[in-house]
This record gives sequence, C-alpha cells and structure tokens, in this order.
Amino acid sequence: MKVVIVGGVAGGMSAATRLRRLDESADIVVFERGAHVSFANCGLPYYAGGVIEDRDELLLQTPDSLAARFRLDVRVRSEVAAIDPDARTVTVHDLATGDTYVESYDELVLSTGASPVVPPLPGVERALILRDVEDVDRLVRNMEAARSAVIVGAGFIGVELAENLRLRGLDVTVVELADQVLAPLDPEMASPVADRMREHGVRLELGAQLTGIGATTVDLADGRTAAADVVVMAIGVRPESALAKLAGAEIGERGGVVVDDRMRTSIPHVYAVGDAVEKRDAVGGGAAMIPLANPANRQGRLVADVIAGREVRGRPSRGTAIVGVFGLIVAATGWNEKRLRAEGRAHRVIHTHPQSHAGYYPGAEQMSIKLLVDPDTDAILGAQAVGGDGVDKRIDVIATAMAGGLTASDLADLELAYAPQFGSAKDPVNMLGYIADNLRTGATRTVQWHELDTLVAGGASLVDVRTADEFAVGAVPDAVNVPLDEIRDRVADLPAGQLIVHCQVGQRGHTAARLLEQLGRPAANLDGGYKTWDAGRRATASSAHPEGIIHA
Repeated sequence: MKVVIVGGVAGGMSAATRLRRLDESADIVVFERGAHVSFANCGLPYYAGGVIEDRDELLLQTPDSLAARFRLDVRVRSEVAAIDPDARTVTVHDLATGDTYVESYDELVLSTGASPVVPPLPGVERALILRDVEDVDRLVRNMEAARSAVIVGAGFIGVELAENLRLRGLDVTVVELADQVLAPLDPEMASPVADRMREHGVRLELGAQLTGIGATTVDLADGRTAAADVVVMAIGVRPESALAKLAGAEIGERGGVVVDDRMRTSIPHVYAVGDAVEKRDAVGGGAAMIPLANPANRQGRLVADVIAGREVRGRPSRGTAIVGVFGLIVAATGWNEKRLRAEGRAHRVIHTHPQSHAGYYPGAEQMSIKLLVDPDTDAILGAQAVGGDGVDKRIDVIATAMAGGLTASDLADLELAYAPQFGSAKDPVNMLGYIADNLRTGATRTVQWHELDTLVAGGASLVDVRTADEFAVGAVPDAVNVPLDEIRDRVADLPAGQLIVHCQVGQRGHTAARLLEQLGRPAANLDGGYKTWDAGRRATASSAHPEGIIHA
C-alpha cells in the first residue's frame, strides 16, 4: 500500500508516524511545501520574543530523522499542485529545482492547514505573517532595527505576539476591529486581559479598522496613525482547501473540506485532516472551523487508523484553548454567551472568582470563571477562566466533564485532588456545581451584570451587602449599603419591592438572598458580584472610548 500525505506538521506527521507504527510494509511519502516538515508552530511567538532562545528547539524532526526512525520518504519544498482522483496521482512541483512530476498513491491524505488572512490594503506587502519557521526568521530580522510594532488582530496569536514583542523592547500597538480582545471570551471576561496588556505598555485600539500601511506608520479609518516599524497580520486564518476543491472534493460553507467521522472526503481514497477541514461542533452539532493543534494531531492519528483498517471514528470538538498574556492565563472551552445569544439558545450563566488554592496557604491567586449551562437539561455549554495558577486545570476538568456527558450539577460531586498548596477542599469546579444545583432546583435566583440597569429602571432596588469600607472603595450606582451581618436587624429599613443583593464576588450575596427570602423579602443575587459588574462596565466603556494613538 502506498500512502501519500500532503502537508506535514501536526496532522500530516501524526498520520505518517502513526501509520508506520501500524504498518511496517506501507510505502509512505510526505510532501511539504515549506522548508520544515515538523516544527513547533505554537512556539513561534516565543522564539520571536526570545523566551525560546535556540531556534533549533523549534525543529522537532527533519526528513533525515524521520527516514531513519520511521522509514518515511519526506520531501520538503515540494508543492502538490493537482490531484487526479481517477488515476490516483498527484502532480508535484519541486520548488528547489523547478521540476514537475507525477506521483501515484493508493490512499491520499490532505493536511494542507490554514493560512493567515491578509486583507488587500494599500501597503500590505510590508506586513508580516507568522505561520512557519521562515516567517519567524523574517520577523526577527525586521525587529533588529525596529522601535515600534503594530499587530493587527487581538486573537490568540495577536496577544501572544504583543507580549513577546514587548519583551523585545518594542512599543506595541494592537489594532482590533472588534470591541474586545480575544473573541472566544465574553466582554466581562476579556476586560481583565485588556487591563493586563495595558499595564505592560501595550496600546489597544479596539473597535478600530486599519485602512493602509505606510513606510513607518499605519493608518486607521478615523484618520489617526500609529508608529509601525514592523507590522504583523494576526487577524485569523482561513482553511487551505483550494487543492481539495480543485480535485472535486466537497467544501463547506466556511471554506473547509467536508469529511465524515472517518476523515473521508467526498472523493474515494482521499482523506483530509487538521486546520483545512470542518470539525463537528460538540455543543451545537454543526460544522465548525477549529484551527487548533490538539484536534489536528488527533485527526492525524485517526486517519492512520482508518487507512490501516481499524474501526475508529472521530468525536466532535469543543475548541478548548488556552493562552498566556503577561502572566495572566486565559482558557476557554465550548460556546461563549455571545454565540449562545446570537443563536437564540437558552442558557444560564454562573460567574465565580475563587482562589487558585486554599487562601490561608501562601501564593493563592484569584481567578474568574464563567460557566454556561442549558437551563432545561443542565448540560454544560461552555466555560471561560482568567487568572493565574490553576486556570488550566479547571478548564481541563470542565472540558473533560463535557466530553463525559456530566451535567453542571454533577461538577459538585467530582473528587478532585486536594492539598492546601494545590486547591481547596471545595474546589472551584465543585463550587460551580453547587451553584448550578442551587439554580437548577430554584434554591437561589441570580441576575447578570448586563441586566442590572434594566431591572433597576423597572423598580428593583440594589442592596450592597459588603462592609462599609468595601462600599467606600467603589459601588454600583444607586446601591444601598447594608452589610450582610446587619441584614436581620435592618430588614425593615430595606426598600420595598424586588431586591437585588450583591457582594464582591457573589458568595455573601447568595447568603443574603437566602436570608431575605426566608424573611419574606423577594431577592435575587447579582451573579459574580461587584467584581463581575465592574469588569463588564469597564469592557463596555473601553469599547466606546478607544485610546488615542502615539504618533511616530
């Protein structure tokens, strides 16, 4: 059996090496358009920033090492230009020699990946991208004499680049068309990330559109300019599906190659994996583009199993992702609230702000977690977390619970490892389960930060149950301060009608709401407390008032 794989890195090389482990007799040929077939593309921003000092650390395997260990025929700088499904051949351009030749196959795997989006703007030829080792080499060379940089796009790559270019000592401006950084997050969860970036000297221009690139500046739609010795496009990526489309494969609405749960395209004996293909979304069930390393590696292994005759099938994806931003850890899985609203899907929201481990043990850091739940089935629809140590494991636990079909209330019963330096006896994930169960059973009612103005305008009264000292530092407008420990004695003094109580993060507010209900006063708790409301307020304010730009 002869298997040809088009494209290396995560999907292609996982397929090639897995297939060799399953079939020593297979003839396996890998074509890679670039100069490197196996490299750590997720490490590219950190090499640009000098965190990874040795460039060779990015190069995981070479054609020679793959030939020696796996007997793979790896041909770099070889671009597959066409597929003949009837003859089962591919046409290959040798980019080093200029020669063109035809290679046969029994089974063909396409792992063509995704390419950065570069809009057709005046001067865009000066902009850099970051997809492979040659790109990062070019970026490092351009930074040698640079003092300023503009990064277009505030997604995962954009914020990673912002951090790393600041480490290189550059003045960095991030231009983002949306009104927040990190689109997978909801606004109140993204607000602390924007704060952290600004604290470290990154200038954020949110809700701003780039219109052109000059010799040393960039132009925005409102007429302002920013100094830009270096410009990097990090708007996003689109699937490289042109080769599959040319061969007649079905392409989805999002531009990705359509595959079944065994990675088969609509063309017999042709498979596709990785960033070029549409995944099945685990929350909504539809097609989704999820350009992440984990699904690409998993699909590469899966397609090798299928070709080898093993009975396996792919599973849907939740898009679990994580990024570090100046010491802040940001992670998410599943859908966010923005998407749930856009789809008109009912959902329940839970915000918490727990410590990373027992508060009495030194070094505990506060994190913010948001859980999204189906109000009818109690299914977990998504989660986001922002903070320091421990954010990664909480999102991983939630993503695993989603994969296992656990409900939000089931999180309360998870037995998670505990010692004071690692967690709490009631882990933050357990606490999410307790709150979910209270909401599911009607033991408590909550309102969201973005609902507050409407509710107060409709006659509800806001009661702040924090201490007087906390209240003096900052408070929601029109709130009445009645500390939790005084509520029993002062209940008669509270405004008539519906009460909305809140504390700093939600826990004392829950206690106050339960107490008031038992004293005959209807009360709901402001979910996530003052901290969540303040983050949402600041997110709204920052999008309405973009920063001025430093001129060259």
